[in-house]
Amino acid sequence: MRKFGMKRALVGAAIAALAMNAPAAHAASATGTAKAKILRQITLTNTSDLQYATIISGATASTVAVTTGGTRTCGASLTCTGTATSANFNVAGTDGAVVLVGGDSSVTLNGSLGGTMTSSLTYSAPTITLGSTGGSFQVGGTLSVGANQASGDYSGTFNVTANYQ
Repeated sequence: MRKFGMKRALVGAAIAALAMNAPAAHAASATGTAKAKILRQITLTNTSDLQYATIISGATASTVAVTTGGTRTCGASLTCTGTATSANFNVAGTDGAVVLVGGDSSVTLNGSLGGTMTSSLTYSAPTITLGSTGGSFQVGGTLSVGANQASGDYSGTFNVTANYQ
């Protein structure tokens, strides 16, 4: 019996030695890739203001609208003169990148001699794709003019934003 036990032990040791040298049956390997995309910092510059120009108020409230293309519509009982313009903003950043644009939906204009008016704001597009020279967007609005609105120079500031999509 002792011979049989010794043979069994030697056979077992040989199998164990072969198993240690054999590759694992379920082992696998793969590679991964690390990536990064770097974008230039966005710069946003105002090149023209939203200008409703000169308005002569009437006995009833009305509105003056300036489109994002700069076209003005003067409401009933108002007289509008001078040149109206939409606000224009230039955006610089990475060529080919898509930028989300937006900002305040309204602005309050305060009069130099008292009084206030409110303007709702509209944006020419919710996104722009930058070219090699950047891109731009415009802001128009609709100004609510009160009946016999107080005289004076009116102004107000509004915020715009530009962020990579």
